[in-house]
Amino acid sequence: MLTAFHDPVFFTLTCTCLGLIVGSFLNVVILRLPKMMEQSWRRECCELLEQPVSDEPPLTLSYPGSQCPGCGTPIKPWQNIPVISWLMLRGQCAQCGMRISARYPFVELFTGLLSGLAAWQFGFGAEALSALVLIWVLIALTGIDMDTQLLPDSMTLPLLWLGLGVNLFAVWAPLPSAVMGAMLGYGSLWGVYWLFKLVTGKEGMGYGDFKLLGALGAWFGWQAVPLMILLSSFVGAALGIAILVARRQGRDTPMPFGPYLAGAGLLTLFFGDTLITEYLQLVSP
Repeated sequence: MLTAFHDPVFFTLTCTCLGLIVGSFLNVVILRLPKMMEQSWRRECCELLEQPVSDEPPLTLSYPGSQCPGCGTPIKPWQNIPVISWLMLRGQCAQCGMRISARYPFVELFTGLLSGLAAWQFGFGAEALSALVLIWVLIALTGIDMDTQLLPDSMTLPLLWLGLGVNLFAVWAPLPSAVMGAMLGYGSLWGVYWLFKLVTGKEGMGYGDFKLLGALGAWFGWQAVPLMILLSSFVGAALGIAILVARRQGRDTPMPFGPYLAGAGLLTLFFGDTLITEYLQLVSP
């Protein structure tokens, strides 16, 4: 059976289909994980202040089952097929007609395409399998940060340790480079944060951004960290200004930085060697 996965076409199609299914689950993670965190925080605050704890049922990724946010009708299994169900339902609830955001099929399709691309580029093995996990986590973190400006420790910290664990076998970088990458990634944004705060008295980014860049440094090594900072900064500045202008918002409007870090991580994943070579040639005397 495993020999079939060595066929590039079969492995790519399998990972694409798997990515579509995982993308559907990532939609649940993006929607529910922040709410689970808020529920946990409320309970901890009530216990700390010695106030009555709400008896609301605990929210998990699996409970309650998926349902329409408008009418509460449970979503049937055949209405939850990635991309296809959204198209068949014409982007609305079958019961009440409430519009279903196009982001749901987009996340599923994007996850499937990137999963298939990773399978095609890296082939069956440790690189492709670890790349799939990295892609899925980065997509979930992007969605959560865009919605809530949160990067949960429950995702960033395991991602960092997983990067170090993978590089015990030098899959993406030698272990010493991975350790230095984690240190440089976290420390560089930590330094920028405090410098900005000392100069302006404001917080320019959250601690989750430090942890995410530290995790990406653990995956790709210290050589990739400056490149990822440049990519995320330039893209973030350009898109951030465009979004603020389009929405007619002021420059003090907070913007999530995690999606740009995740985008830089994905570019490094697929084009890292080429980009790092070009970057080193550019900065070398």
